Amino acid sequence: MANAMMGNLGGQPILILPEGTLRQMGKDAQRNNIAAAKGVADAVKTTLGPKGMDKMLVDSIGDIVITNDGVTILEEMEIEHPVAKMMVEVAKTQNEEVGDGTTTSVVLAGELLKKAEELLEQDIHPTVITRGFKIGKDEALKILEEIARPISLGDTDTLKMIALTSMSGKSVERASPHLADVVVSAVKEVARMEGSKIVIDTDDIKREKKHGGSAEDTELIKGIVVDKEVVHPSMPKKIDDAKIALLDVALEVKETETDAEIRITSPEQMQAFLETEQKMLKDMVEKVVASGANVLMCQKGIDDVAQHYLAKKGILATRRVKKSDMELLAKATGGKIISNLDDLQSNDLGFAKLVEEKKIGGEAMTFIREAKNPKAVTILVRGSTEHVVDEIDRSVEDAVGAVSSALEIGKIVAGAGSPEEEVAMRLRKIAEKYSGREQLAIKAFAEALEVIPRTLAENGGLDPIDTLVEMRVAHDQGKITWGINVFSGKVDDALADGVVEPLKVKTQAIKSAAEAAEMILRIDDVISANKLSRGGGMPPGGMPGGEDMGE
Repeated sequence: MANAMMGNLGGQPILILPEGTLRQMGKDAQRNNIAAAKGVADAVKTTLGPKGMDKMLVDSIGDIVITNDGVTILEEMEIEHPVAKMMVEVAKTQNEEVGDGTTTSVVLAGELLKKAEELLEQDIHPTVITRGFKIGKDEALKILEEIARPISLGDTDTLKMIALTSMSGKSVERASPHLADVVVSAVKEVARMEGSKIVIDTDDIKREKKHGGSAEDTELIKGIVVDKEVVHPSMPKKIDDAKIALLDVALEVKETETDAEIRITSPEQMQAFLETEQKMLKDMVEKVVASGANVLMCQKGIDDVAQHYLAKKGILATRRVKKSDMELLAKATGGKIISNLDDLQSNDLGFAKLVEEKKIGGEAMTFIREAKNPKAVTILVRGSTEHVVDEIDRSVEDAVGAVSSALEIGKIVAGAGSPEEEVAMRLRKIAEKYSGREQLAIKAFAEALEVIPRTLAENGGLDPIDTLVEMRVAHDQGKITWGINVFSGKVDDALADGVVEPLKVKTQAIKSAAEAAEMILRIDDVISANKLSRGGGMPPGGMPGGEDMGE
């Protein structure tokens, strides 16, 4: 292998690549790359749909993750193969763009490559296949646009269905209706109109996890939960009609910046020095009091003496609040973050009906509740154990992503494999217009899309072939929204069953899967250099003499 890349000049071989370089070319490279991509798709395939199973991932130090979430599985797995890493990127992109549909995108990419492999076996050139796939992708996106239906902020019931569909198959099934309510309310709180467009920044929905309690205890706080306790025991633990000062300045006496030496020669001077320090701290607290604040959220430290004065004035204070939390607090309460105490005025304060410290799961947290018109909210995610609460948190994240992207694009499609089947059916008809080999590639793209309904059927314990035939018949009769009901085992109207997905989940999945498949198909040469041979010019065996000492 090492000598695969050689020139030949006057009978003298010229080495271009160093020794110990592995090289796969042509069909071999394509076959291995496709096998790696299919391997990744197979790893997540069984998690698809409401009857999908979960994966348990255990790392080298014994930490466990139990999840049904495609992107989490792929991120936690230790993946070596370069093409397999590209598949992980597909899932990551899907997660960043939409927040849901990660398994769909990876399974689709794997199936596209599987179909491409069949065409490669028939000696169809990769560029012809990629051209066909590109046509397939463009047409599929157009068809999806056609069959999509509009949705607006007022369609609460439909939005809840989107959240429920997103969470189906996750371990939160029991509490789903409650969680769907929480998610939809949260998204509606932070949604804002820009012109005629709805804009949602999912970062404005903070998720705070605490185990103990059950998934049904998950609640929406119209405000922010800060994972900090009140700094002083004699401060009030609860304040109604809170006026909140947000400070990015330490209530402490600063050390001098330059090297200064303070010489104290008598006890009186020491006393005067301490009194001056105390007076400075008292003045700081007075400035907070003068603004009318009764709650203080501080990003920096608060000196013990300052805590004492704040407590005497009946002000509830927390310190070392994270910067991200401070920004969310400003959004939620309408306050301004102040970094100079002299600037603090009453119109810089934020408002909330109630600020209280509560113990949750054995830890004290500060709740800022019922803020006036909050632009940022918190979902307090609860679950019985740490692993359960992590998985509920992932489900909530997916649901928030799904509901947000449905509103931002303003369109939805039915789920349960129905859009894929509809697109596949129409693509087959479109393929007839193209000649020869391109037609085969477009048809292969259409067949690959059917992997989604087929996998849903397989995971639901149904016969995939019978189910697909039933679906094809239904879609031929113009029943666009008919999909697989894995609970009844029949093909029926997914829209009527409340199985709804955002259009963006589908379009993004097809885009990223098709583009990844095209990229992988174009590779016909994989050159990987052996690091050892570069370092010390050792033979590929490792140590001189071919023996590895560490083995």
